[in-house]
Amino acid sequence: MNIGDKVRLLHGKEEGIITKLSSGGQVEIEIEDGFRIPALKSEVVVINEAEEAYFDTKPKKTSGFQSSLPKSDPAVSEEGVFIAYVPYNDQVYDMVLINNHSKDCLFSFDEHQQNNAKNMGAGVVKGKSFTKLGEKLLPDFEQWPPFSVMMAFLNKRFDKQQPVQVRNIKLKASSFFKNKGKAPLINKEAYFFRLDNAVKTLNINQLNKELNPSPQDVYPVAKVKRPPASIDLHIDKLTKDHDLMSNGEMLQLQMKTFETNLNDAIASGMDEIVFIHGIGNGVLRKNIHKYLSQLQGIKYFKDSQKTNFGYGATTVKINE
Repeated sequence: MNIGDKVRLLHGKEEGIITKLSSGGQVEIEIEDGFRIPALKSEVVVINEAEEAYFDTKPKKTSGFQSSLPKSDPAVSEEGVFIAYVPYNDQVYDMVLINNHSKDCLFSFDEHQQNNAKNMGAGVVKGKSFTKLGEKLLPDFEQWPPFSVMMAFLNKRFDKQQPVQVRNIKLKASSFFKNKGKAPLINKEAYFFRLDNAVKTLNINQLNKELNPSPQDVYPVAKVKRPPASIDLHIDKLTKDHDLMSNGEMLQLQMKTFETNLNDAIASGMDEIVFIHGIGNGVLRKNIHKYLSQLQGIKYFKDSQKTNFGYGATTVKINE
């Protein structure tokens, strides 16, 4: 039983990834929603690939990483900038920045600790090449600090100017150990994922409209969109990049979605709306109920029957 193994509890439904091994016979498991739970080694069992393929009949969830991971032939992988953790041995992993793009990339890579930062590398990584940034010990995965990376593609001839991109990332075991395959260019087994975002094509007509707005654009007539009767606030329904988000960032997005749809429901004259928040650890439900208890314009709110949705939900009754 090692860090990174996928396991399940013998006397429970929870499944997750081992993130820590203790000498006292305990392990720490990160479950799907990002929370960690302790368990005895004797109470967990490793899930092997054959067992998972045989018993898992549910559709596979795809994360924001998985859509961009070249699992088959690295030679045909999409262009982009990747961070890869390549095994040097069973404990030491090389941290490699890969530029699988035709253009050279100016970069700066920093690790963070509280309010301090340490630069791990900066310079230019040429197109279709890579550079080593450092080494990491896999057993110390839980202590790996969050990092940020700044990227700017360089034009050697007149071409569309792409904006500078900055990513702030804290790796999570539940997503990190899923993203294994042959990394682009280096063609070695590694844990890796894409850092840069796809750049949208510049819309000249839209740009001119923004620079020279018409009166109706300056003083638009408010149009309220009527939201659906039920809103699913599970984080995987709101964003594909949830694997890169902290628990605080996920809660912030969920609450923003809740507030926006509630306001639209009130403004559009709806008499009722349901928010599906799940059971989990109850943090999202608690924040929603606290917000509703301080809000004017609603008759009441209540927990919905589980039989209706199969998981936790709150029904909000709106004043007419």
